[in-house]
Amino acid sequence: MKLFARLFGKTPPSPPTLQERISILNSGSADLILDAALHAEEESLRIAAIDKLPDGDALRRLAGLSATAESTAIAVPANLARAARARIAQLIDAGSIDFADFSDQELNRPTVFAVAALCKDAGRLTQALASIHDPEQLAQLVVEGPSSRLRQLAAERVHDPAQLRQLLQQVRNKDKSVYKILKQKCDALNAEDRKAQEIKNEIEALCASLERLGDRTHDSFYTSAFEHLKTRWHSLTTQPAADIEQRARQAIERCREIIEAHERQLKRQAAEDAALKAARELQEREQRAATAAAEAAHAARAEAEAQLREAAAAVRETEDRERAEKRAAQEQLFRQIGGLMRMAHAALKDGGTQRAAGLRRAIEEKLPAAPALPVSLVRQLLQLDEKLNELKQWKDYAVAPKRLELIAEMEALIGSTEPPKALADRIKHLQQEWRTIGKGIVSEAPEEWERFQQASQAAYQPCREHFDAQAKLRQQNLENRKAVLERLIAFEATQNGDNPDWRLLANVLSDAPKEWRRYFPVDREAGRAIQEEFEGSMGRLQAKLDAWHERNVADKQSLIKRARHLLTQEDSREAIDAVKRLQVLWKETGPAPGAQSQSLWNEFREVCDAVYQKRQQAYAEYTSGLEANKLKAVALCEEAERVAALSGVALLEGTAKIPEWRGAFEALDEMPRTEARGLHDRFERAVDLCRARVAEQQLRDTQQSFTNLFEASRSVNAYERAVLRGAEPSDRETLKQSAENFIAGVRQWPKEGLKAIKDSLAQAGSNADVDLGAREKALRLLCVRGEIRSEISTPAEDEALRREHQVQRLMQGMGQGVSADHEEWIAMALEWIRIGAVAPDLHDSLRERFMRCWEKRPLGSSAPATFPADSADHRKSHDGRPGKTRRDGRDRSNVENRR
Repeated sequence: MKLFARLFGKTPPSPPTLQERISILNSGSADLILDAALHAEEESLRIAAIDKLPDGDALRRLAGLSATAESTAIAVPANLARAARARIAQLIDAGSIDFADFSDQELNRPTVFAVAALCKDAGRLTQALASIHDPEQLAQLVVEGPSSRLRQLAAERVHDPAQLRQLLQQVRNKDKSVYKILKQKCDALNAEDRKAQEIKNEIEALCASLERLGDRTHDSFYTSAFEHLKTRWHSLTTQPAADIEQRARQAIERCREIIEAHERQLKRQAAEDAALKAARELQEREQRAATAAAEAAHAARAEAEAQLREAAAAVRETEDRERAEKRAAQEQLFRQIGGLMRMAHAALKDGGTQRAAGLRRAIEEKLPAAPALPVSLVRQLLQLDEKLNELKQWKDYAVAPKRLELIAEMEALIGSTEPPKALADRIKHLQQEWRTIGKGIVSEAPEEWERFQQASQAAYQPCREHFDAQAKLRQQNLENRKAVLERLIAFEATQNGDNPDWRLLANVLSDAPKEWRRYFPVDREAGRAIQEEFEGSMGRLQAKLDAWHERNVADKQSLIKRARHLLTQEDSREAIDAVKRLQVLWKETGPAPGAQSQSLWNEFREVCDAVYQKRQQAYAEYTSGLEANKLKAVALCEEAERVAALSGVALLEGTAKIPEWRGAFEALDEMPRTEARGLHDRFERAVDLCRARVAEQQLRDTQQSFTNLFEASRSVNAYERAVLRGAEPSDRETLKQSAENFIAGVRQWPKEGLKAIKDSLAQAGSNADVDLGAREKALRLLCVRGEIRSEISTPAEDEALRREHQVQRLMQGMGQGVSADHEEWIAMALEWIRIGAVAPDLHDSLRERFMRCWEKRPLGSSAPATFPADSADHRKSHDGRPGKTRRDGRDRSNVENRR
């Protein structure tokens, strides 16, 4: 029976697995969950049960938060403690536990922080840390906190300077993030201390400067120095000590009294001078009035009588002279023509046909001014013409092949790559050969000559450009040297007073030769005279500077003797004060020449250093001032560079501030020695760049204004042609409106340009019957004038007009080599605008000729850029006490050595 029971009986149930037991907890009672959390054998089951426990003593005991004695005897595994703390953090996040009450309870503080760190809200840890007010506990958390984040938050709450410095030593090489926080706090405290000390030093130094100024006598810089120091004192943001403030107030009152006394003395002196001057002027006016009245009466009578006599004599003399001059002129002209004809016949007899032809042209030029020639002269003239024509025909036949050969050689030189000098020599040689074979030919073949001349001009074009550039460079350098000499002589004239600006004089002696040498080469003969004047002026200025240096050496040696005497004084305070006064006197003494300046300064400094050793405080102030001035200088340079990058109206408005920048830059005191020269050069480069940009802008504006003028003229001419050909009113009105719209849209016109184009437009609408032939001739004449001035060949159809114009200029004594300046080119352009329209094709061809000449006009005649005048002493440097760096970055003694 037992066997069958064992074989066929029911199998007993297997125990539940761990996962099943954990899932049972989801629907289990609170007692089941509590029992599993406290007494279950498997750690995973206990952790799962802890994750479902509500807030209570059991959960807090497991987390290590219970303050009872029983909890101290229970050893809770670390994993269970972490799970319990995570459960409490979960309940805090869900709102089941009030975190404020939780953190205020007398619990294990490290565990409280561990729970706060597990909360989703990162501010819980900060909130828990805020409940600690004991500095010792905070310090302990900084050093021994369980997490880096807690140590960092605790370090953020430490503010006591002594405690910060102590903790900084304790956490060194332990926690870098905490050390960094503490280090930043200590650095901030140190910076505040240094800043407070610097402000205190600045206030004391400013007060001392006011007191020193109150002990000085009034001079030309006294008022500006006082206003500067007073402004700095009133602008202090920190309240000075009571004794310092009292001293400064007394010093300011003393300075004001000195200034007021000086002003009263000036007013008194001015009143006395004005009264004395008025008395002298009244006496002189009375004397002059009496003398003038007597002289005027006598002179009036004498003048009336003399005028009557002179008038009658002048009439008679003028008539006699005119008759005699007329007869003499005719006889002289006949003698000249006869002499020229005799010389021409003699030249023909000797074979000098070319000279005879030249004499014949001279006779032809004199004929228009002569009356009817005698019969003998007319006969001789006809014989001369017959002989010249016969000889020309013979020579022209003989040299024709040689002319063609020379033309071919000249045309082969067009586009040659030879150097300009060698190419010019070859062209000159070919031209000489042409003149040689053409000697004695009165009338050369015009076609061959024109071809040879055109080839010569084309081949010589590179040479012309090269030689013109060289000539312009030498002339420009000569003009620049003249300008330098004028400025130097004007400067010398300003230095004849009793107190010249010595430092400016030294700068001029240093900079003038550099600028003079920069303008090279120049023509030797033309530049010799101004070179001698320049050297003479420089010698006189140098002699004056050398004499001043000698006086300065004597003054400095006297100061050194006085400083050596101070070494024997027992009262160190009095000796230090005396040394300070001697240093002030040394600063006021001018420089000495060369190496002597440095040796004198070294000797003086050694004596002063033996008495006065407190330089650290002054050095700190000096360095701070140098850095502040450097930052101001950099800001000015950046502002100038920013403006230089602009264009148009913004550029012109920005560059108007150049004098303001210059004044601000010159007002800066000393800067760091190694950077001062670079900043000064950077500022000058930025200012020069602004000027160059403005010059370029003005040149572009000038060129654009003439482009607008000619384009407007094109529109007006189109309208005028419509009027002349009787076009429909609507077409004329459209063209007129187009011209008016174009004129209204232009903002920049050349001088008198807008008036000329408006007059031309008004005239175009009223022209019903115009002389187109006269207009064409006027336009052609303008083209010829432009071609003469720009040295461009004239087309064959206008060669006669060009010769006629040149003859007129010759007869008027004007010559043919007169160059046109900018104003004459403008006048020609305005004259072109006012002439009016002709046939379209003809007008376009003439306009193309004129514009070719216009493009070759001298561009250098454009109006230069203008700037507000800089101060006369804008390059003057501000020297500090002996040995300090000037604003241009050079040691004052080194500058004197170079002088």
